[in-house]
Amino acid sequence: MEKVTYPEDLLTARERVRGETRAGLGFDMHRLVTGRPLVLGGIRIPFSKGLEGHSDADLVCHALSDAILGAICGGDMGTKFGVRRGATRSIASIRFLEWTVEAAGKAGWRVTHADATLVAEAPRLGRYRSLMVKRLSAALALPPSDMSLKATTAKKLGPVGKGEAMACFAVVSVEGDRGPANYKGESLGQ
Repeated sequence: MEKVTYPEDLLTARERVRGETRAGLGFDMHRLVTGRPLVLGGIRIPFSKGLEGHSDADLVCHALSDAILGAICGGDMGTKFGVRRGATRSIASIRFLEWTVEAAGKAGWRVTHADATLVAEAPRLGRYRSLMVKRLSAALALPPSDMSLKATTAKKLGPVGKGEAMACFAVVSVEGDRGPANYKGESLGQ
């Protein structure tokens, strides 16, 4: 243990404790349509509609992936996995999340905490929450105690409130073992 007496002692102590910490914000919204399975947080949920999209449209995974990419200044889901890429058509979005975590690791970052809020009028998701947290925390390489997932409604307002769509907000914290990331936007999952 070292004594911190002078301002420069504090700077030295900070460097020894940890590297840089950042946070990123993600958001996604998809239309609900018939004829597609509903996948949220890597779990298939029984429901009469699913989310429209190029992949399985798991907007929880999409919002978390975008939050990580934001934290590491790595672009966004569209530039990494966009709809013009045939290789990502119909893929499980949990893979996008795993690839994003992998890319963050290669750039010197690790996810330390994740918080997501799913906004949907239906179905009720309480009974699936622990399964989703378990699946998401595994993809994020986090203990479940560091992954928060909440669900709320839009109080009958807008397309989400009318049951036409679902949305998800996510915030992720990352920590690096060195200074700012030098992430160059490598192609993910290929």
